[in-house]
Parts: sequence; structure tokens; C-alpha cells
Amino acid sequence: MKISQEKKEKISEQILSYLYSISPKPTFTAHIAKEIIRDEEFVKNLLKDLKKKGMVTEIKKNPKGKEYLKRSRWKISDAVYNVYRQINESTFRDNIY
Repeated sequence: MKISQEKKEKISEQILSYLYSISPKPTFTAHIAKEIIRDEEFVKNLLKDLKKKGMVTEIKKNPKGKEYLKRSRWKISDAVYNVYRQINESTFRDNIY
């Protein structure tokens, strides 16, 4: 089954939204897939595409500095985080007034 580019973009938006909600804490691919109820390999491919676009950051080491062999943690990039924050602040202000 093939998924349209439009649907992939919507799912990527869900990933970014989730990463924004837990920011600055990075999380594993499996946890992201569980949260947005998608296949882990599919989510991994979307995360790699987002990484190429500079929207997410891949972390390949654990907090002690030891490199992961088969897994990665992900977090939203600083630039994208700032855009999301501005959108949320703007929406919040619009709802108040």
C-alpha cells in the first residue's frame, strides 16, 4: 500500500507536534511510533526525511556518551521549536482577545 505525499506530510506534522510537546527531552523512534500509532519503520523513514530538512535532530549517544548501536533518539530542532512556540503564542493571544 502506498501513502500519498500529502498524508506523509500530515503524519510528519504529527511527529513534529509530539516532539514539540515533550521538548527539550529527546525520545526513541519506537516511542514516537507508539504515540502517533504508526509503524516504527515508517516513522523512522519520516524522521530521516525530517532530519534531511533540518527539522529534527538525531541523537545517537546515550546521556553517558556511549554510542547506540541500533537505535536513535530524536528531538525537534531549535529553529522548528521557535516557529512552533511563536505559533502557539500567537494562537493563545488570539483566543484571549
